[in-house]
This record gives sequence, C-alpha cells and structure tokens, in this order.
Amino acid sequence: MKPEIAWARWSQERVQRIEGVLEQALPSATEIPEMLHSAMRYAALGAGKRVRALLTYAAGELVSADPTEVDAAAAAVELIHAYSLVHDDLPCMDDDVLRRGKPTCHVAFGEATALLAADALQTLAFELLTDGSAPESAARVKRLAHASGSRGMAGGQALDLASVGKPLSIPELQRMHRLKTGALIEASVALGVGCGAALSASETDALERYARAVGLAFQVVDDVLDVEGTAGTLGKSIGKDAEQGKPTYVTLLGLGPAKEEAEALRLRAHDALAPFGEAALRLGQLADWIVLRSN
Repeated sequence: MKPEIAWARWSQERVQRIEGVLEQALPSATEIPEMLHSAMRYAALGAGKRVRALLTYAAGELVSADPTEVDAAAAAVELIHAYSLVHDDLPCMDDDVLRRGKPTCHVAFGEATALLAADALQTLAFELLTDGSAPESAARVKRLAHASGSRGMAGGQALDLASVGKPLSIPELQRMHRLKTGALIEASVALGVGCGAALSASETDALERYARAVGLAFQVVDDVLDVEGTAGTLGKSIGKDAEQGKPTYVTLLGLGPAKEEAEALRLRAHDALAPFGEAALRLGQLADWIVLRSN
C-alpha cells in the first residue's frame, strides 16, 4: 500500500473514532437544558481537522498505547480546542461569524448560550480525564490545565488581543503563538505519550522538540492560508488578521519567507523524530500534513 493511501486511511479512521468518542461523551440534545446541550454539540461535532486528536493518537501509537486508553485524552484536547474557538469568535474577541463552514456558535445560539456552551465544553474535557487511576488522572488534568490557562492558550489569546496594531519582533510573535496555538498541540502529544510505555529523558526531550516545531508550523501555515486561502476551502473568514491589524508571520516576514519558515519547522520536526524510526511514522506524516495542507 502506498504511504499516502495508508496515511489517508489511518487519519480517516482516527477522525471517525474521535467523532464517535465525542458523540458519546457529549450530553444528548434532548437532555435538559436542551439549548445548551445543542450548542455544545454544534460547536464540538461534525467538523474540524481534528489535528490535536490525531496527534494524541499518533503519540499513543509511538508508545504502543491501546487506542481505548487514548480516547479520553484525544477527546479532552478536542473539547478544549472547541471551547477556545467559541470564545475566540465572540464579539468581545475576534467577532467572527463563520467557523468550520457554518455560522459561529454565538450567531447560531446567541452570545449567552455560546459562552455557557464553551464553559461546559471545557469542564467536560477535565471530567473525561478523571477516569482511571488517581495519579495518572491528576497528572493528565494538570498537563491540560497548564496548556489551557494563563501560561498557555488563554495567555496567548491575551497577548494576541494586546498586540493588535502594535509591531512585534519575531521572538515576541513566536512566544505568543507558542502559547495560543502551540501549548495545546504540545499537550496533545504529551497526553498521548502518557497513555503508554514510559520514555527516557532524551526521548521525552525529542518529542517535546517535535511538538514545539509542529505547533509553531501550524500557526505559520494558518497565517499563510489567511492570505492565500478562501472562505470556502478554510471554512472561516479570511483576511481578518490584516483587517484587524494583527501581526502575523506573513506581515513580519513576507509570504515567501513565511512559507520557508514553515518548511524549516517541518524538517525540524522530522529531525526530532529520527531516533524513533518507523515507530514515529504517523507523527512524521502529521508534520507533513500540517505544513502542506490547504485548509
């Protein structure tokens, strides 16, 4: 079987798997309060690339974890991501009307319900991680909480809002995006690894370098696609960053150099995986897909 076919099948199977896990984890739309639960399902199901879940499953495979052991972690990172998107789209944040090819949650359900749905998605993520042995659960909750809080995703969003209309240096932009985007991607890899056999210190360091590279690459490519993509292919509004005066890799480096930076990060990710050989096949394919994607 050709590698690209094997990758397509593997990724499709994992996307279907996480969709099923989320379907079971989310409250039914018929359960009271129906509107809130409908909004939660609207925000979390049926769309999205599921990059974070795929990274969690791929990292789990690296350490020979049973996929059933990885399910809760993969669902948790997707729920955190879904909640963050609902918040990002609110009028007090990016004020966006299109997400994943459909109206944003606050457009479909109203701001109050959207805010509550996002809050409930976040708490459900941590509820899922509490299943299992106490020491493992505590470590997983702490890892995801750190990635989601003021020293991670929420902090990155705060820096993003504060940077509108202001010039940033490349290191400052990297710091912002390592928090806003990279922290949850890094946690996705770490949570997947935590579901299987323990790694050595050098192996753990290598995977952290991989996760940092793909986390940053994801944002660089997002910045490129915000210039080159279309709302139809991306499923969201385009050109918003330039319109709002936000600094991006394209505005700081230029379009060509930004693409070169994404490629350099892809190669850096592969270099970090070299010690693992074929065991890191899926993580390597994910690095390629993240950089070479068109949406």
